[in-house]
Amino acid sequence: MNYFKKLAIFGTLLFTVSIIYSGNPEWGPTGHRTVGKIAEDYLSSKTKRKINDLLNGHSLAFVSTFGDDIKSDKRYNEFYTWHYVNMPFGVKYEDSKKNPKGDLVTGIKKCKEILLSKTASEEDKNFYLKMLVHLIGDLHQPMHVGRTEDKGGNDIQVRWFNNGTNLHRVWDSDMINHYNMTYTELANNTNSITKDQVKYLQKGSIEDWANETQKLAIKVYGTAKIGEKLGYSYMYENFELVRSQLQKGGIRLAKVLNDLFS
Repeated sequence: MNYFKKLAIFGTLLFTVSIIYSGNPEWGPTGHRTVGKIAEDYLSSKTKRKINDLLNGHSLAFVSTFGDDIKSDKRYNEFYTWHYVNMPFGVKYEDSKKNPKGDLVTGIKKCKEILLSKTASEEDKNFYLKMLVHLIGDLHQPMHVGRTEDKGGNDIQVRWFNNGTNLHRVWDSDMINHYNMTYTELANNTNSITKDQVKYLQKGSIEDWANETQKLAIKVYGTAKIGEKLGYSYMYENFELVRSQLQKGGIRLAKVLNDLFS
């Protein structure tokens, strides 16, 4: 095989891998682990003990990517629609048409139901606790409450510096990876807030939080156009919202877990 044919095949492979990877619909691993790490600072002692027993000593950060890890296993295909919820802009979750296969809100409720059950096995509780940690993180990524027609921004192709990507992936991982902090560094450098502010953030239901995230999604859609090259200025204008959502997700995850186990 000559040089040019090899180059063409290699380029095709790279393009294919890029397309597959850019369609990955979730916070990247660093984002999810940051949410889990932040949550641990807001757990009660009783909750920490029960979670430690259920997770066999593993941390929330460690299990936070579980919901994505199982996507490669067809046995768990039924959980795929749990990672997002789509509703028309301006329509609250309560008033929207529901996905018969389930969505992010119903998925979180199912996890809570299993964890509160007196008859569920320890194995099931372990599974649904790991799913819950992941899904609360997803709930705070704005594009997980995006539009159906573009798959939450996955079909909005843009460029991140010189690399092809899409608007969803920019908010999943491109900005976080570009910031170049580990999840522990991100968690340890959240903005200082008061106890009253924490209580304020923890108010509301899962539906309320989904409606709130949708409002942010509407704003995110207005930040970029198809084919636009995004870079330093986009990072400067938007990364603070990413950090804020990671912090909010961690604080609210702790609230859900404390309610379940305390």
